[in-house]
Parts: sequence; structure tokens; C-alpha cells
Amino acid sequence: MSEDVQFDNRMSDSDALMWHIERDPQLRSTITVVWILDGMPDEQRLIQKIERASRVVPRLRERVSSGAFSIAPPRWEVDPDFDLDFHVRRVRLSGDGSMRDLLDTAQLFAMHSFDRDRPLWEMRLVDGLADGRCALLMKLHHALSDGVGLVRMTVSMVERGRTPESGDLEPLPAPPPVHLMTQAERVLDAIDHERKKQSNRVRRTWNSLGEGLSEMTRDPVGVARDLSDALGSIGRLLQPVSEPASPLLRGRSSRWRFDTLRVPFRAAKEAAHRAGGRLNDAFVAAIAGGMKRYHDRHGAAVSALRMSMPINLRSESTETKAGNQFVPVRFLVPLDIGDPTERMQVIRALVHQQRDEPALPIVDEISSLLNRFPTAVTTAVFGAMMKGCDFVTSNVPGPPFDVYVCGARVEQIYGFGPLSGAAANITLFSYDGDLGIAVNTDRAAVPDPDVFVECLEQGLAEVLGVD
Repeated sequence: MSEDVQFDNRMSDSDALMWHIERDPQLRSTITVVWILDGMPDEQRLIQKIERASRVVPRLRERVSSGAFSIAPPRWEVDPDFDLDFHVRRVRLSGDGSMRDLLDTAQLFAMHSFDRDRPLWEMRLVDGLADGRCALLMKLHHALSDGVGLVRMTVSMVERGRTPESGDLEPLPAPPPVHLMTQAERVLDAIDHERKKQSNRVRRTWNSLGEGLSEMTRDPVGVARDLSDALGSIGRLLQPVSEPASPLLRGRSSRWRFDTLRVPFRAAKEAAHRAGGRLNDAFVAAIAGGMKRYHDRHGAAVSALRMSMPINLRSESTETKAGNQFVPVRFLVPLDIGDPTERMQVIRALVHQQRDEPALPIVDEISSLLNRFPTAVTTAVFGAMMKGCDFVTSNVPGPPFDVYVCGARVEQIYGFGPLSGAAANITLFSYDGDLGIAVNTDRAAVPDPDVFVECLEQGLAEVLGVD
């Protein structure tokens, strides 16, 4: 894992909001990554590499500490009882070693909730796959990082060849020091954190006010319009939704089903380019086409579905920060556009519109306000909003070259995102010339996952065939 990643000692307000609403199990935000390897890695090297990473990357030994009367967001603190054997285990795959057997194991692994008194991650080294292959399953809580941050954090887990790298031979660094605060220290620390945060916000507000007053003298109508746009944007971001748009994808439960698809990176990129768009436009257009086919298959006509998508807010100043640097936006995606090229173009415009929402840069301030409400109230409000989403899409860029884990080559990578109240999460992860598409569905919403995946596959084939 990369040593240049920056870690704060507290959650951001938006991460804290995501953490608190998990009192509803259907809103859990567990990320599960599946690496399929061409053989068994050197297990001793692997354990040592993970041990080294746990001493370099603070989050791997830190647990969440709430309390201090909820004055400030939860704090990250080193677990005094950290035990690598709890987090990393080897298991044998049951069945005949098929991909289905592996995904069944992975989805059960993902559905088990975290022990909140320990660091929020676990790994399973799985042997028994067909053809002598094995898999590495990694489960972590979304509060640790988003997909982009996760890729950065796991850099030192992988190598460019089968032989050990020089860093593996260096002495292990000392583990991070353990310091458990007293209750008085926690309260004072929380007060100090909030004092500094509010001071920074007052300074930013004052600077913005000064700029705004100066601008108002030059263009009062424009300033009033910008203020109105910002208020409208906040309203759209927090707009309540009573129910899903789909007449089919309405059930919600805590039971997940994992499936996978693979398509060539170059073919998808070229299809997007021919339509004047980007890879994400082709991906979402293909998923929309698959959703249309699934509803048609069941005789349930629908013109649009509500999609949630994370908008990446990383910039040059925050590129190396751990934690989450995204905002989930919700918007209706049309399904009644038959021509895939036109569908890509419309979706590109819709996504661009979401990226330009004025409220996105102040989402942490909005979250700070929402965290002041009782957790039960916040969970109920956000639960209704999130369960009103039909599906989630996410696009995570991975390494464009092949990588190895302690002597074993990584053949495929899939990143299963959390449902977080939606009926399905479809996450694309690019790796070494392929796009691994991880499909996570709620069994109560999608009782026929094979049909669902078949329809998504047809939607992908349609977009990749664009002339």
C-alpha cells in the first residue's frame, strides 16, 4: 500500500453520515474486491506484505471511535488488540471450483457485518478454484476510502513480476503507537477539532462574502442568479423520493447476489469515441439498455429509471488523501432511446449536468448540518432517499498493465460496490485491457439474476457494436 497517501485522524462529515445511517442494515456500505490469481501466491510472503502494509497505512490498524457526545465526527484510533490472524484467513472453496462457487463464497463474505470494535477490513485467500487458480477476497468499509482511494492504498499489495521486490527484504517498520484517550481527552479533542473546523469555515465564508460583495457591485443580477442556483442545487441534492421509478425493482432486503461480466476495454473505448463520448458514457448507456431489456422481458414498460452515481471530487490538492472524495448524485436515466449512439450522447449531457451542480463542493457542510439530527431521523430520511434509487453505477480506473501478488499473476479484478438501499449496483473496474463488471443485486428486487445479467450483457453488446 502506498506510503504517500494522507490520512486524517477523523472522518469527514460526509463519511460520518454514511457511517451513522448504517443502523439500517440495508444501507451498509461494504466494498468487496475479488482478485482471481493464476495460482497460489507465496503465503508467507503475502502475510509479511500485509503485516508491512498494516504498519505503514494507518487505517489498517485503526478502528472507529465514536462518542464525545457526538460533538465531532468519529475518530480513527489504533486498535490496541490488533490481530492480523483475525483479518487475514485462508479458506478452501467448496463445490467444483467454478466461478459461481467463488461468487457464492464472496457474497456471503460480503454480507457479514464488520466487528465495529476492530479495523474495518478483512481478507480471505481462497484456494480450490478450477485449473489450479485461487482468489483473494478483500472486504472493507466504504468509510475507509472510495474506489479511487482504494486503488492508491493497495499499490504496495501488488508487484510487476513474480519475483520478490527489494522492499520485501527490508526490516519491518515499527507498528504505529497505541494511545487510548481518556473520556476527558476525547471531549477536549472533539471540541478542538470542531473549533478549528468552524474557524476554517468562517474564514472561507468571509473570503467568499468579500468576493461576493465585490461581485455584487459589478453584477447584482448575476450574484442573485448564482445564489438561486445554489439553493436550487441543494434542494435537488436532498430531494426526497418516495419510491423507486421501476415497477419491478421494488423489493429491498439484506441478501446480495454477485455476478460478473467482462468486455474488452478497447472495444468499449472505441464505441464511446465514435459517439463523441467517454468510457463512462458507453458503460451507463449499455446498462440502461440492459435495464430496458429486463423490463421488456417482464412486460413492465418504463421510460426512465433513477440512477445513483458517485461524482469524483478529487483535485490536485486532494489527490493523495485517503477517505472518500465523492458525492452520490441521483437522476433519472431515460430508457426509451433506442439508438445507442443517441443514448450515449444524452447520458453524457446528463452526467455533465450533474457534475456542474453548485452544491457539490459544499456537501461536507451539508452533511455536518444533517449529522446534528438524531441518528434515527437521519437514517429514516436518507433511507427513503437511497431506497428510492433503482440502481447504482460506478467506474473505477485500475492499472492498465498486469500485476502480481507474491508470485501469482492477477488475471481478473472485480469490485462489488454496496447496494446502499438500491436494487442493484453495477461497478466497472478497468484492468490490463479488460473491463471487469461486477453486478451486485438485491435478491428481493431481482429474483431472476441470470435473466438480469443476460439483459445487461445484451445491452453491452449493443453499445460495443456501435458503428
